[in-house]
Amino acid sequence: MARPYLLGQLSDLHLGKRPRDGADPTSSLKAVIAGLARLPNPLDAIVVTGDLTHYGKRKEYRLARKLLDATGVPVHVMPGNHDDRAKLREAFALPGEGDAPVDYEVDLGPLALVVVDSTAPGEEEPGRFALAQLKRLDRVLTDLGDKPTIVAMHHSPLPTAMPGWDGANLIPAEDRALAEVIARHPQVRLIIGGHLHRVATATLAGRPVLSGPSTYLQARPNFDTEQVEMYAGAPGFALHAWNDGDLSSQVEIVPAA
Repeated sequence: MARPYLLGQLSDLHLGKRPRDGADPTSSLKAVIAGLARLPNPLDAIVVTGDLTHYGKRKEYRLARKLLDATGVPVHVMPGNHDDRAKLREAFALPGEGDAPVDYEVDLGPLALVVVDSTAPGEEEPGRFALAQLKRLDRVLTDLGDKPTIVAMHHSPLPTAMPGWDGANLIPAEDRALAEVIARHPQVRLIIGGHLHRVATATLAGRPVLSGPSTYLQARPNFDTEQVEMYAGAPGFALHAWNDGDLSSQVEIVPAA
């Protein structure tokens, strides 16, 4: 039996934030990384869908790099609304310059990973794309041909029906603009994001969308208020398995530190 390709997804680390409700972001990330190490099958790569840090400080990125490098597998990162593009780019040797959008693609072997930066520097939220980014995404996906592809960003392109999150996520116009691009490229098999601090699924242009859990705090579902309540004790990660033409995703919750 062929061995599946395994891509781990971490999100919303918020390193540097003071402990809250008994949860420390650094200890929580270490617990998640330990959970990855306990998997019966080794990962091939990890993608981190944003908010590696809480304040965007260099020392926070140095810590993120140290902890993620300890996994021993390639790690691909992108900014979240709490991140600093230039410092993230510097810490992880990402392509591009300075404060430009962090958009890039990676050949994972059987899959392609295409990163699209949904952050808007100077604005904590919601997420958005520049027209040039969508044109670049369209061009990159065209060049990839029929290679199975995962598209990744920080702001999950899905509605939640929760006012607190829908007002802080990708606005509907951005969802529609992204959907128009994705619809032209049938090789896109999955769209992943974070930002929501909870597991959520939907579809965009007929493709599955998964919002991965935070390695730190999770958000409670509340459908009649704009207030978002976080709780500790359930850090986790997502696991995407490519096997003989099929892509499946699972979520693992690990014991808190």
